[in-house]
Amino acid sequence: MKQALLVFIGGGLGSVARYLLSVKFNNYENGIPFGTLLANILGSLFVGIIFGYMARTGNLSEKHSLLLAVGFCGGFTTFSTFIYENYTFVKDGDYFSFLPYLAVTFILGFAALFLGLYLTTKLF
Repeated sequence: MKQALLVFIGGGLGSVARYLLSVKFNNYENGIPFGTLLANILGSLFVGIIFGYMARTGNLSEKHSLLLAVGFCGGFTTFSTFIYENYTFVKDGDYFSFLPYLAVTFILGFAALFLGLYLTTKLF
């Protein structure tokens, strides 16, 4: 039950952080929702740092992983929102927003994950 509580707390904090980014940066009238994009890229970076740090140092326990990676990053990243936003672009025929948003999210998401893993080799 403690594990579920850690995921719950982390997920709540991640969801609030994502909401604040969306309020600040999403502007659906002008194309790409940058708040969602930023949440997904930062979440990928965070996961890379968390798991890279764990692999490199062994200092994070399963509880830390549940709180930070599963909970916070799970609540912070926005795959369902990302999919809905892409659906809306396609439905509206806005391929000039759909294709770059899709490509940039995947490319920068992977790049951020690898950057997080790399940074842990230099920092820890």
